[in-house]
Amino acid sequence: MNDERIDQIGEDHVATSAQNPLRADAFDLSDNEKIEKIQESVKDILQTLGMDLTDDSMQGTPKRVAKAFINEIFMGLNPANKPSASTFDNNYNYGEMLVEKNIVVYSTCEHHLLPIIGRAHLSYISNGKVIGLSKMNRIVEYFSKRPQVQERLTMQIVQAMQEALGTQDVACVIDAKHLCVNSRGIKDIESSTVTSEFGGKFKEKETRKEFLQYLQMDTKF
Repeated sequence: MNDERIDQIGEDHVATSAQNPLRADAFDLSDNEKIEKIQESVKDILQTLGMDLTDDSMQGTPKRVAKAFINEIFMGLNPANKPSASTFDNNYNYGEMLVEKNIVVYSTCEHHLLPIIGRAHLSYISNGKVIGLSKMNRIVEYFSKRPQVQERLTMQIVQAMQEALGTQDVACVIDAKHLCVNSRGIKDIESSTVTSEFGGKFKEKETRKEFLQYLQMDTKF
């Protein structure tokens, strides 16, 4: 692939794979080993930019960045951090859709490594199993904490919920601002991106319409 095509993909925020592009040896190093390597790389970047790393404020920055990458910002790359999605029997026989609105999304654009900030709205219809509300938030968090494109993130959240609940009847809508659009490039600070994934009954017009009616309130960032 030539440089022009690579730049076009990045500037147009085009996804090229349904899964996060990880190498086969992605987990050969321990988290601590990764932190040490990233620390040196960040130090090299800052020194190249001309920063004085002997300054009291900057001395700890390379390690802070490395630890944040591994333990927080990109923790969702490590399968060991995947939340357990415990389910329970739907003993009260609730048969309507459950909607969890305004789940905070903090992710990172994989093209420029700049933040994606928004809200996810997640819903499912039980076929005999229910999942704890906090688990829905944790599923969103886990798949958000990695270099992402929003379309893939939306699909991964729905697939994880479908797997946990044993039903296709899951839907997700994400409304998010991309700082790679807002703070650089076109520098449009007002626009946001909306993606959706509908499974099972949510592909039916009336069910999808009912779900979207729950989302009529303006999304707040």
